[in-house]
Amino acid sequence: MKDGLIAVACGSPVVHLADCARNAEETFAMMRRAEQSGAKILILPELGLTGYTCGDLFYQDALLRGAEEALATVLEATRNLEVVTAVGMPLRVRGRLYNCAAVIQKGHILGVVPKTHLPNYSEFYEKRQFAPAPEGDPFPIDVCGETVLFGAKQLFRCKEVPELTLGLEICEDLWAPVSPSAALAAAGATVIGNLSASNDLIGKDAYRRQLTAMQSAKLLCGYLYTSAGEGESTSDVVFGAHKMIAENGSMLAESRFKNDLLLSQIDVQKLAYERRRTQLFSEGEDMAVTPFSLTVSRTKLTRYIAPQPFVPEGKDDRDQRCREILLIASLGLKQRLEHTHAKTAVVGLSGGLDSTLAILITGLALKMLDRPMTDIVAVTMPCFGTTDRTKNNAVILAERLGATLKTVDISATVRSHFKDIGHDMADHSVTFENGQARERTQVLMDVANQTGGIVIGTGDLSELALGWCTYNGDHMSNYAVNCSIPKTLVRHLVAYLARDNQDKDGQLTGVLEDILDTPVSPELLPAVQGDIAQKTEDLVGPYELHDFFLYYLLRWGFGPAKIYRLALYAWETKYDRSVILKWLKVFYRRFFSQQFKRNCLPDGPKVGSVAVSPRGDWRMPSDASAALWQAELETLE
Repeated sequence: MKDGLIAVACGSPVVHLADCARNAEETFAMMRRAEQSGAKILILPELGLTGYTCGDLFYQDALLRGAEEALATVLEATRNLEVVTAVGMPLRVRGRLYNCAAVIQKGHILGVVPKTHLPNYSEFYEKRQFAPAPEGDPFPIDVCGETVLFGAKQLFRCKEVPELTLGLEICEDLWAPVSPSAALAAAGATVIGNLSASNDLIGKDAYRRQLTAMQSAKLLCGYLYTSAGEGESTSDVVFGAHKMIAENGSMLAESRFKNDLLLSQIDVQKLAYERRRTQLFSEGEDMAVTPFSLTVSRTKLTRYIAPQPFVPEGKDDRDQRCREILLIASLGLKQRLEHTHAKTAVVGLSGGLDSTLAILITGLALKMLDRPMTDIVAVTMPCFGTTDRTKNNAVILAERLGATLKTVDISATVRSHFKDIGHDMADHSVTFENGQARERTQVLMDVANQTGGIVIGTGDLSELALGWCTYNGDHMSNYAVNCSIPKTLVRHLVAYLARDNQDKDGQLTGVLEDILDTPVSPELLPAVQGDIAQKTEDLVGPYELHDFFLYYLLRWGFGPAKIYRLALYAWETKYDRSVILKWLKVFYRRFFSQQFKRNCLPDGPKVGSVAVSPRGDWRMPSDASAALWQAELETLE
């Protein structure tokens, strides 16, 4: 809870039709299990204290009294339980009968929410027994010796974590064209609970799953759906205890055909951040709010945290992501080439991953324009750190693509420049490195002028986040096709194109596979016995960690402590605590200090939800202090 992660549960107790006393026992037993599991919110099925399929027995005073007595029994048995629980029951109010959710905690009723939309078709005929929720504001009623609010327009908010605000709807409410949860979310609910009794039919589970996931996405909320299961099935209907926990469009946990307890964690901090960012719910209807208290503690994580959030884990999903990114990037470049009437596209080809991806995207754009590959001018610019491996790969790649290859050895020019400024060739400092990078950019710009073209940038999102680029060197271009593609995805995109390539003799595929196996390096320091002497990840850290940090910093606004905790959980089998913390500190230091480079980036296509363009995605002063973030980092261990 300290970092916005709230343990939640959906429970499907065994139902005993019309046996309210036994249902009370099943209910408080499930509540105890949820409490022992650390859950703070528990959603139980619709009409769980009586059973949903009681039919005309709902007319019987004995059943309705039995339901209220069962609730009283549950309250007494759970006085020491902190878990906020929604219990389904029928309730008589002002001469009418309602299908309700009673919200209880520590032996008290927080409020009662009636069902708004009553199904009256096929196997459902609720309007025969029940009335829909009153349209007005909630009003007080007496239940089990307590005076509580009754009505659909009410929320339940945690005092200690205000971002945890619970709203409730019941079964058909979700299926209705205008669901109560929309108004609840607009009024501040970050978690919606749905008490349901939805029978199972062929294909119905998939529709329920789509509804639940999409509702959580539309409302930027956590959605807890609990349907009745064993014991409820009778006469013509069968119930499968379908339980789902979704968050902002993602299904976190799901169970079906088991009368069990489904657990996960909802990140209300993340949801609150997204709502602030999008401002979709800024003018919600005022609703009654009932406060409740919870003990603030560290929530145990069980939900899956992807170690590489930019990269889909299934091959089919990953391939689809690659196809989409390549299409977006190449369409953007196509537009720029057309608009500028560029005769050529000039790419500095190093034999590394980034420039390889850039030239492959350029090739796709030219195909869209029905232009020859010779309009690509691939420029290799060997210098002091260039190895035979990368140089040869660059040459082979250009030749196999059919690009116009131009080799410009910049060694003599750089030596002359160092002589001009009085720099010792034995001094391999940043001047030694950046002098080469800036010379390469000058060559590319001049070749573009010579050929009537534009320079295609090769730097990726991860490098821009870390500032791992030379200002006015590889930092600059006329159109940066890789600028919003993280390093962890660059590798998969090149691998996808290697697999997808159809060259007859396999030489293009072969060179792409060798490039994939080459260590990431700017090759700005002299090679050692022909091998790459400068490996980027040895200097700035593993890109897979930096991409993880970047995703949670920019996409969700998390602070260092929360990112650190999630990284420990996601990467526990590969990196120890000290390694993760070391590179997290490096990430924050570089991210803040290098904003000046991002504030003057060239244009480039946005392909995902995380980007650092100063024009559309990330506006930050170049001189912002990192003191607050560094202070938090120093508390971590």
